[in-house]
Amino acid sequence: MTSKQDHIRNFSIIAHIDHGKSTLADRILEMTGAVTGREMTGQVLDSMDIERERGITIKAQTARITYRDSGGREYQLNLIDTPGHVDFSYEVSRSLAACEGALLVVDAAQGVEAQTIANAYLAVEQDLTIIPVINKIDLPGAEPDRAKEELSTLLGIDPADVLEISAKEGTGMVDLLEAIVSRIPPPAGDVDEPLRALIVDSWYDNYVGVVALVRVFQGAMTSRSGIRLMVQGGDYELGDIGVFVPAARTVKSLAAGEVGYIVPGIKDLKKVQVGDTVTHKARPASDPLPGFRRMRPMVFAGMYPAASEDFAALREALGKLQLNDSSLVFEPETSVALGFGFRCGFLGMLHMEIVQERLERHFELDLVTTAPTVVYRVMTRDGRWVEVDNPAKMPSAGEVEEIHEPHVRGTIMLPDNYLGGILALLTERRGEQRAMNYLEDRRVILEYDIPLSEVIYDFYDRLKSLSRGYASLDYDPIGYKVGDLVKLDIRVNGEAVDALSVIVPKERAYHRGRDLAGRMKELIPRQMFEVVIQASIGSRIIARETVKPIRKNVLAKCYGGDVTRKRKLLEKQKEGKKRMKSIGRVQIPQDAFMAILKVE
Repeated sequence: MTSKQDHIRNFSIIAHIDHGKSTLADRILEMTGAVTGREMTGQVLDSMDIERERGITIKAQTARITYRDSGGREYQLNLIDTPGHVDFSYEVSRSLAACEGALLVVDAAQGVEAQTIANAYLAVEQDLTIIPVINKIDLPGAEPDRAKEELSTLLGIDPADVLEISAKEGTGMVDLLEAIVSRIPPPAGDVDEPLRALIVDSWYDNYVGVVALVRVFQGAMTSRSGIRLMVQGGDYELGDIGVFVPAARTVKSLAAGEVGYIVPGIKDLKKVQVGDTVTHKARPASDPLPGFRRMRPMVFAGMYPAASEDFAALREALGKLQLNDSSLVFEPETSVALGFGFRCGFLGMLHMEIVQERLERHFELDLVTTAPTVVYRVMTRDGRWVEVDNPAKMPSAGEVEEIHEPHVRGTIMLPDNYLGGILALLTERRGEQRAMNYLEDRRVILEYDIPLSEVIYDFYDRLKSLSRGYASLDYDPIGYKVGDLVKLDIRVNGEAVDALSVIVPKERAYHRGRDLAGRMKELIPRQMFEVVIQASIGSRIIARETVKPIRKNVLAKCYGGDVTRKRKLLEKQKEGKKRMKSIGRVQIPQDAFMAILKVE
């Protein structure tokens, strides 16, 4: 006798950016009748306009699909979409934990890339059944045999197991759906055991509060059930329970093996963390599902309104964004140069760009964003540890014993004819080589340990330009290491501009300071008095530039006569400039605050 679970298949699609993941999801939804031709739009599961424009998935989505196989048997397929960028790797791992199988998609023209390998390893760690798929075989430059070879060499996948499809044209899609049913195992889990359900994602709805996307591993739940969050704590009563088909549809219950959404009547998104376990209040499970970790921001930046009266609007906008993005953290901060703003924490640079774009586009705010920085751990001379997410908070040079900075293990794949330039870039960015492997088709895999601060600036752009777009990058945090670092301050007329402070390697401080001072000289307009720009480490000045004052020609009316008259007029002007400098304040334009990002 077959159980209901035997006819359920939970799977996700994993791929490098732009290898056709969203198009494949669209085609599966269309071919199984989940979306009609009239409702069909490109990237159905990418609902945000930014997701569509950038061609990336930011928030995970799901869809329950009904599929009838060649033998007439009906199956429930749960497609759990995953974010595709390295910044969202924790969400990817939780989405994969909710599945029994994964479609590993490779572009037939581009072949295996760094993130393909990273995603495949994530799937293997979760013990998933991998179905390798070569997409875009309809392209003129498609080389499916080369892609099969790479999958075999790098991941040990048998070329006979690889499916060839074109998601755009619909070629090979029937074989793919049959493979999902035949190769991916049905979910395990006893319906009569105490409830354990994994929270895969959560977001805020203005009408019902927090909505959580869950995969039930054992037990069952119905609406009005009393539930408990095992890691965060707290007892709640369930309201609505439902599934996405891909539109939301209410159901009576969710049992072991199924994927759906729950509305637990919670108003604060921070209480519902991705990776937490839901159980029954009356009959709780003994322990939560493994793999939970709290989201920790990796990159910090100050966000300030260009007009000070927009401060309240920025606070409200950040609060609304945080309702749907619990990984965004912010706290108020004050800068002498920029006024009132917020120190915001992000998962990575892409996450920061998306938040900034949403604030500017959806809330119509004009923002000044300071240079992004990572979290440093500083050991003081009296043995205390201080976490520094803002260079302005760094203890004075005399108090610092050691500065520890976060490092990442980077995997870079590239054609070997670009190797020289990439190795030079990695050396310049203080990278330490761990491995270098040549593949048969003249491609190289590099493994390097690099400080995170070197990756978050323009590393990815430089990597792409040096390799003409062929190199791909993936990285994972590996902890903290001691660095020979110093805090570099920029002073304007003797006053340190807190928003322009930056932590840099000691050997680069002089060049960085000189470049910054030179760029500031170009950006600060001439005043009626002399403006002195200095770069300093502690009290030691390492670079200086001067913006000459605007001068009126006071000698224009002197046509001949005694030289002492001219000298007297010049001295009088000099005294006036000196007095002006002592009371004058320099207005620094917003471009100056972005100069740090653009210094090479």
